[in-house]
Amino acid sequence: MSRSTTGWLWVAGQAALLATLILLPGGDAWAKPSVLLGVAGALFFGGLALVAVAALGLGAALTPTPVPTSRGQLTTGGLFRFMRHPIYTGVLLTVAGITLRSANWAHLAVAAATFVFFNQKATWEEQQLRDRYPGYAEYAKRTPRFLPNPFRPSI
Repeated sequence: MSRSTTGWLWVAGQAALLATLILLPGGDAWAKPSVLLGVAGALFFGGLALVAVAALGLGAALTPTPVPTSRGQLTTGGLFRFMRHPIYTGVLLTVAGITLRSANWAHLAVAAATFVFFNQKATWEEQQLRDRYPGYAEYAKRTPRFLPNPFRPSI
């Protein structure tokens, strides 16, 4: 299977998981006090903002699939200085917000599957990035995958 086809399969899997989260009905499996709803909203909108800022930061390197484009270059500045996959982090924060607000165990199960999925997708994408950019392995050694490390000075 070609890298391009595999890349589009990753996108299809991601779309299926996110559509499932959106289409599942809410529930009453846990209480939804206003503080929980506030946290859920902050995660949801903060995640969307992170996706937007990170996507703009990629510029010409932005692609819909996890296959690096030939017109791009390795991006290590901006949000990518603190984490290797800020777009994925933003999506996962949004998923967490949807899940908290849903009060539905099915949402929680799909969210857990989404977290595992994005970790696997990132692993696959990072191999593509290592193949495309000679400096990626060194960048990956010093930069966390999804969450910034507040105890590690960024370079």
